[in-house]
Amino acid sequence: MRQLLLALTPLLALAGAPGAMAEDQAKPGLDMSPAEREAFQSEIRDYLLANPEILNEMVRVLDQRQKAQASMSDRELVAKNADAIFDDGYSWVTGNPEGGFTLVEFLDYQCGYCHKAMPELTELLSSDGDIKMIVKDFPILGPGSELAARATTATMIAEGPEAYGRLHDVLMAGKGQITDESLDRAMKKADLDPKAIRAAMEDPEVDRRIAANRALADQLAITGTPTFVFQSDMVRGYVALADMRKIVDELRGTN
Repeated sequence: MRQLLLALTPLLALAGAPGAMAEDQAKPGLDMSPAEREAFQSEIRDYLLANPEILNEMVRVLDQRQKAQASMSDRELVAKNADAIFDDGYSWVTGNPEGGFTLVEFLDYQCGYCHKAMPELTELLSSDGDIKMIVKDFPILGPGSELAARATTATMIAEGPEAYGRLHDVLMAGKGQITDESLDRAMKKADLDPKAIRAAMEDPEVDRRIAANRALADQLAITGTPTFVFQSDMVRGYVALADMRKIVDELRGTN
């Protein structure tokens, strides 16, 4: 209903709907006598009743314009925060580190749609050898998410990117809420020493990196996971493999 009202606003203004003429009364060509306005309103009403499909078309066009405006705004946000997004110096990089196309994911290890996107991303990276992918831990779904992000961040600091990748893969293959017990099992499965990683989780650098990711997400108006940055474009929410490939191709200019 809100979209429909927004789409009808220009017509309502021309027709002199209550309050709609306030800003336009002084504009040339809009002065109507009460009788003329009533006749015009009647014509609009009759036309819309005779052609109700035009309302759907108006809503569709409005939706397209709003999405285009949002996309432009997101591109501006990406450009403004490019250094923090693409070159923070600590986020895990997978795929081809020297790839010509960069994909960034903000993820939460308890996010169902992040898990759903995992095999899609794996297939994308394996089938396209020119994509560099950056993963940013963004815990927003409770204590388990915080626990997992601290563990992966500590692993990156203490053991390096290869160990991070192993733990990342194990956590993304898991199901259910993350607890101390399930995290210890995940670390063991990733050939890590839970005691050593838990000690590393107390490093203040862990807090700094997670806080930096949250601050960046705030700058980008990211409130949910997964959120992707495909080169210059930000996409909020789950993206299917076919759509990922389409976005990559379009941004490369190959379509």
